[in-house]
Parts: sequence; structure tokens; C-alpha cells
Amino acid sequence: MKYQQKDFTEELREDIKHTEHVLKEHIERLLSENRSVFAKKNLDFDAGFGKEGDDPFKPRYSSSISIGIADESSELIDLHIIKIWECERTLLGMPISKNVPGSKIIGELLDESVEEIKEELKEYIEEFLNEGI
Repeated sequence: MKYQQKDFTEELREDIKHTEHVLKEHIERLLSENRSVFAKKNLDFDAGFGKEGDDPFKPRYSSSISIGIADESSELIDLHIIKIWECERTLLGMPISKNVPGSKIIGELLDESVEEIKEELKEYIEEFLNEGI
């Protein structure tokens, strides 16, 4: 869901931080639960939380979770990234890096609930394990 700068409230900031915290803990749990399962199939399973920036309401801030699967030679087989929040400066709908007159700051929060994301990640892992690569 997209937010204009005028919609940046303390409540939204708390929603972003809460979502990041819950998904970071969940991705760490998935990593500990599934690393050995993938290792038995000679695959390397990695998952993590990434964040750039300190203030969710400043341009170039972004947060995401990711799952990566590699073969025994460490060649990436698949990468699944879910953006949680991204804030950027735009001009006429295009992202820009400088503060140009007429530009706007917008943010985008994932549309799915935390529970939907957890289910999506679970299905992704199960599907990958069931393929028997």
C-alpha cells in the first residue's frame, strides 16, 4: 500500500517497526528449522532480514526479508525477496535521488498481513523441498 508523506504518522511508523520485528524473528526461526533439512539434500539454505537507512520516513530507507537456496557449489538456485517497507523520493512518479522542487516522498508498505507472509514463506519452502531438486 502506498503512502504519501502527509500520511506518515507515528502509528504508521509503529506498524512498520512491528512488521519488521515480527518478520525478522520469523525468518530467523525458519532458518534454524530448515537449514538442516536442506543440508540433507545437499543444498544451502539461507534467510535474512535486510534494512537500509535509519528512519523509515526518509528516502532510501528500505527493509525486506529474503530466502536464498544454493547448491553444494554455492551457486544460487533461487532467491525469494519480500519488501516490507520502502521510502523514496519521486518526481512525476519516477524515483529520483535529489531533492528537486516538485518532488514528493512516498512510502510503500507490503499489502499482505504478517500471517499471509508467514504462510507464503512456508508454502515456498515446502514447494522447493517437494520438487526434489
